[in-house]
Amino acid sequence: MEVTKVNEPIIAVRVSQYPKDKKNEFLLVGRSNVGKSSFINSIVNRKNFARTSSKPGKTQTLNFYLCNNSFYIIDAPGYGYAAVSKEMQQKFGMMIEEYLKGRPNLKHVFLLVDYRHKPTEDDILMYNFLKYYNVPVTVVCTKYDKVNKSLRDKQDKLIRDSFDISLGDEIINFSSLSKVGRPRIYEIIDSYESTEKFEE
Repeated sequence: MEVTKVNEPIIAVRVSQYPKDKKNEFLLVGRSNVGKSSFINSIVNRKNFARTSSKPGKTQTLNFYLCNNSFYIIDAPGYGYAAVSKEMQQKFGMMIEEYLKGRPNLKHVFLLVDYRHKPTEDDILMYNFLKYYNVPVTVVCTKYDKVNKSLRDKQDKLIRDSFDISLGDEIINFSSLSKVGRPRIYEIIDSYESTEKFEE
């Protein structure tokens, strides 16, 4: 699979603003500054399509990116950034929960964590929160290229041991620079497209 076309995002904060076309949807969640914009740019093959920001907490809506006219990648507000007020954090949480509770289009969630560090309590809580809604999750370890090769085995174990990964879920390493992990992301997305075509 290759993404050859991507549309400007549909911006939503409530159900009535979600796309109505029932295409497959793939949600991105992660801490502020974990590299969600770089991840999107890598997946859609565009350098600055999703704009990275030096100011964490900038995304405050659900942003639906239509790819190849066949599926959506959805960027959700980042969590765990202290400068965002408690009230705003609660609002973000309710927005994501509302989406998870009533969205049959949602096929899979990519939970982005920073490969350089031990997953935070917020990362673990988010994974468990997603599993409460019985959503398939792939933990994507971003910034893989920024860890020295000699330290990667140790880091892999640290991250594996931090999550109680459910059967069927997986952890993959990802680099927006070297494209490590990108083929696996495409395979996951394509597996849902292929399954639906087969069922038709």
